[in-house]
Amino acid sequence: MAPVETQEQTARTGAWRRFSEMTRDVQRGFIAEWTVTIILLLFATTTLVQAFVIPSASMESSLLIGDHVLVDKLTFAPSGPASKHLLPYREVRRGDVIVFRYPIDISQDYVKRAIGVPGDRIRLVNKQLMLNGHLVNEPYVQHVTPYMDSYRDNFPASPGSSLPPSAVDMLQNHVTDGEVVVPPGFVFAMGDNRDDSLDSRYWGFVPRQNIVGTPVVIYWSFEAPTQDLTNPNIGIDHIVDVIAHFFTKTRWKRTFMLIRGYPLQ
Repeated sequence: MAPVETQEQTARTGAWRRFSEMTRDVQRGFIAEWTVTIILLLFATTTLVQAFVIPSASMESSLLIGDHVLVDKLTFAPSGPASKHLLPYREVRRGDVIVFRYPIDISQDYVKRAIGVPGDRIRLVNKQLMLNGHLVNEPYVQHVTPYMDSYRDNFPASPGSSLPPSAVDMLQNHVTDGEVVVPPGFVFAMGDNRDDSLDSRYWGFVPRQNIVGTPVVIYWSFEAPTQDLTNPNIGIDHIVDVIAHFFTKTRWKRTFMLIRGYPLQ
């Protein structure tokens, strides 16, 4: 048997080695995150990055109405036989913030948080998320209504109103023992503003091929009403508002704020 002193020294050496490796991983992750952001800002093209504006409150308080974000279109892109070894392709993870083409109308782009990936079991109990049989801590979620809605807050309870066919299919064919089971090739997404979000609870799963990318940075944030941001033709009133109130309505503290996912287990 090794002497006690040798065992303690070995333990200390191992602990120090693990701490050093963890520190290096954190440093590498921080450097890589900012490197990708700077590259996107400097050399962006529509094939790599795209600018979006947040028009609704469904992701508050993570993303506010009027946040202008850059979306990385590379991370979730399908990889080729050679490029997968050179470029940072990966699959969607639980907790990622994703931009995708709205399944009901692919001309619209939505931003939500990926809650479930293929095989995951999902339900809500009194507004709390249960993922694969256990309650999940979601520090990014906010609840703005004091009342309970039986379907919204105890999903997938029986809906109180009609739903589109995609949501009906989800409830009829993908619910087992009171839990929604995410099928292969799809993602279940919800907004962080959980009481005020039109999401997978109401229109079903997000097809994997609909996912455009993930927002990485807020490059400008301006207080503006939803109707100004959803108008396909920018109105003169909005232009005048930006010119007249650029300095007072710009949320300067949000400029160049990084957008991160939150790992869900």
